[in-house]
Amino acid sequence: MSAFRPPEERSPHPAALPAYGPVGPFPRCPLVDSIERRWLHYAFLSRDGRLAMVANAAWLGPDEPGGDTFFTTILLLHERGRPWVSSQFNASILAPPWSAFRLPHALGEWHRLKIASAAGMPAVDLQLARTSTPCTSQCAPFAGDHHLRWQSEAGVRALGDWQLGGRANRRVDAVGYHERVRGRWGWPELGEWVFGFANDLGSGSDEAPAWAAVFTFIQPPSPAGATTASVMLWRRGRLKRHFARRHVSLAVRGALDRDAVQMVPVLAHRFGVPPMAPVPRRLVISARQGSDYVVLDFDAEAAARVVIPSETSLACFSVHEVVGPCRLAGMLNGERFEIHTRGIVEFAGGANADR
Repeated sequence: MSAFRPPEERSPHPAALPAYGPVGPFPRCPLVDSIERRWLHYAFLSRDGRLAMVANAAWLGPDEPGGDTFFTTILLLHERGRPWVSSQFNASILAPPWSAFRLPHALGEWHRLKIASAAGMPAVDLQLARTSTPCTSQCAPFAGDHHLRWQSEAGVRALGDWQLGGRANRRVDAVGYHERVRGRWGWPELGEWVFGFANDLGSGSDEAPAWAAVFTFIQPPSPAGATTASVMLWRRGRLKRHFARRHVSLAVRGALDRDAVQMVPVLAHRFGVPPMAPVPRRLVISARQGSDYVVLDFDAEAAARVVIPSETSLACFSVHEVVGPCRLAGMLNGERFEIHTRGIVEFAGGANADR
């Protein structure tokens, strides 16, 4: 992997910089370890349910002290009824990458996110705006000195152009999710995770989704008790409930047909990776605390298997981006709700030859 210079970290409003603290989305300090990482993650679904997008911008620590930070960006797009399409890990991105966690950043304020494959397609050119507040920051320590810290925000609006399959889709109106992740971990030590989200796509285009949910499930192999999980529920842009690990359960059923799963990016075939783990056909996440509860029932339609080399083992780590219809239902403060929408779920694991 060649070293890419990371996009310059700067505030979009230099004159308005606060006198203290980072302007975000990450502290201004160098990465010093080869397994130290920072990510900005983006996922969107068009309001008509036809298109889906997942993108990731990652800063990775140097191979040796004082070396260059590695920067990678990947873009995946999906059109319903067609296979996922993907860039390599060297997609271009407008600097600095958009983030809801970059300050100052008001609700309803539009900023540009442009990502394009080196081949020119797939590509997106979007204007993004926040409609909601972020969830509380969470941290998972495991395997001694390894840790993963993340923070999510639902209800992000995206308006712009998507290019895939040789066609340009203009003025696509989409709603999605943004996340910042940082920490220090190796893929074998991390084990596996499941995360996903659902927004009410039927809400008005100028307002926050009536309901939105994000869930996480992380299962490191050690130590015992390192597994963590959470479900966050938003109501019209306000985070209303954070169901913690002991109040969350997860169930899967069946397996997605392997013909509905493809390995990306194209160069991943050169790794000689082992057969993939089955992708669940159905996933149900439920959480309850007192009289409040939420259920997210997700059906998988199509998946992209993203192959990621491991820095500390010979086995690769796989991330499956899965899109499909879902039902979000529950009760909040005595108010029952149920919406039928579409969501994106990420199943990840591997990098362990003993499994």
